[in-house]
Amino acid sequence: MSQSSAKPDGIHLRLEMLSQPRYLSGARELVAAVAKRLGFTEQACGQIALAIDEALCNVMCHGYGRDPNGVIWLSIEPLGGHAPDNGATGIKVVIEDEAKQIDPAKIKSRDLDDVRPGGLGVHIIHEVMDSVCFQKRETKGMRLSLEKRIDDDGADSGGCCTEGACGHER
Repeated sequence: MSQSSAKPDGIHLRLEMLSQPRYLSGARELVAAVAKRLGFTEQACGQIALAIDEALCNVMCHGYGRDPNGVIWLSIEPLGGHAPDNGATGIKVVIEDEAKQIDPAKIKSRDLDDVRPGGLGVHIIHEVMDSVCFQKRETKGMRLSLEKRIDDDGADSGGCCTEGACGHER
């Protein structure tokens, strides 16, 4: 599915990037800055940025097999209030690619008792975000939809993901 210049419903910000690690810090900083403006605490902003970084790294390494020419789209929108300063209740981030498709039910973290470097990105994403949904796109690639909500006191709302959404288990 080719991306058009028309604004998809709900999206307030959309970034297109190549699957090159040099762009990860910019994507992290962008997501953290938007989360801060929406009312998340500094700690929550850092956690959200970490989850996005892990997701992007997984696309680059596993989806595109480290091919630096793959395209990734990162979309950000507020949850709740969509007008400026209209009481956003959280953030939604969608990461899309045209990499190889895999069964969403097979996307799992390795066992935490298996102590070794790497392999914890999916676990981190689920711990940080409230809702995590992996989907195949229509023709090629994957879509990862992530949501994080803010509690009434301005703190992040915890780390429990939506289990079973899109056939994916925690």
